[in-house]
Amino acid sequence: MNVKTDVLIIGGGPAGIQASRMLKTLHPPLDVVVLRPEQYSMIYCAIPYVLEGLVEPEKSYKKDELITSVAARLFKERAVSVDFDANVVKTDAGHTFYYKTLLIATGANPFVPMLKGKELERILTVKTGSDMQNILDLIDAGAKSAVVIGAGAIGIEQALAYRRRGMEVHLVDMASHPLPAMLDVDFAESVTNILEQEGIKLYLGRKLVSFEGRNAVRTVVLDDGTTIKLNERKDFVIVSVGVKPNLDLFFGTDLEIGPDGLIINKNMLTNREGVYAAGDCCQYYSGIDGKAIGGKLATNAVPMAKVAALNILGFDAEFPGLFNGAVTITGELRVGGTGFTEKIAKQRGLDVSSSFGETTTRFPMMPGAGKVKVKLVYENNTKRIVGGQVIGTEAVAERIDIITLAIQHRMTVSELSGLSYCAQPWQTFFPARNAIVSAATTAFLKSKSLLKV
Repeated sequence: MNVKTDVLIIGGGPAGIQASRMLKTLHPPLDVVVLRPEQYSMIYCAIPYVLEGLVEPEKSYKKDELITSVAARLFKERAVSVDFDANVVKTDAGHTFYYKTLLIATGANPFVPMLKGKELERILTVKTGSDMQNILDLIDAGAKSAVVIGAGAIGIEQALAYRRRGMEVHLVDMASHPLPAMLDVDFAESVTNILEQEGIKLYLGRKLVSFEGRNAVRTVVLDDGTTIKLNERKDFVIVSVGVKPNLDLFFGTDLEIGPDGLIINKNMLTNREGVYAAGDCCQYYSGIDGKAIGGKLATNAVPMAKVAALNILGFDAEFPGLFNGAVTITGELRVGGTGFTEKIAKQRGLDVSSSFGETTTRFPMMPGAGKVKVKLVYENNTKRIVGGQVIGTEAVAERIDIITLAIQHRMTVSELSGLSYCAQPWQTFFPARNAIVSAATTAFLKSKSLLKV
């Protein structure tokens, strides 16, 4: 079968869905085709809660109607070859697609490091519906222990899910504290404490060396000689150390590919005319310092897809760069970070300092009032905010978004200290103080030598 279309989108994840919807909504006559190799597109963030048993598996599947309801055409096929000169893509179903404009949104896949024993059974990654079902099957078959490699947000959420199932859980990370891309060590202490209180066995500051076993993994070996034993007939290892862009289709073509994905400009255009890319398959730069940075998040893929769609329609839209605001949950604690941590900012050559603010999440006399702590990271010379971290029992994501907006608009601590905020007994601290404003004010006063901290 031959299919002709105006816009062909390879990939049906967050970027592919967003682009197809925007293209068809803004210009209904445009013919748009989406190629998606998976039977379902997943709500990735919901997977840990399916594994925990809180959510039914089918509720983690996105509906095909997200694409088809706007009259875009969805083909559940895998692209196997591309000819940019002829504007042709062929699929594993034997179909040939002829396009005028191509949008690559192939995403990224988790990987297992090239270590001894990586090919053993029950060493798993988590991304797809089949990954999720494999783990559910192992749990139902009587798995008693799991080792999770990587203490980022995904690793922690996985570890907590298995612990909720009553399993023994070991969490390993080479960093000295959990969530190293999100939090500095001073803010991570409470996360570490909660993980330990949950009964998770932590191995921080230790590297994975190898896996051992006959057919299935039986032992996880760390660089300090520690060995974690598993039942090779039942137990499993989850590897959550990062993702690699899914670009096998394009190796050997003249598309420009960097270490972390397809090279694109501010308009989401590749080095080939009429070929755009968006989402996790791309390499892009920080909106803070203009240098390349990782940012494989759905919340980056969606705005990138919007920019790509607008430019395909003839507008002149630009993507401002990655800021990487992200949140997670550890027990009753909500945790978030955006921009650079203090450590990462210094590693990238910035001269920075930090400041702090703290309030209760509600008026102190109200039931359920907890604490919320804010850390701001700012440049010493310009006083520009380059990062922020928030820990609290509620309303963390909203505060992270405010700090991200401040970073996007290159606000200084002086400007953020003037934030106009609201107050209400069930939702905030007293009108006298706001945690973000307190942190910004402290930084401003320090810069004027009016406060010694």
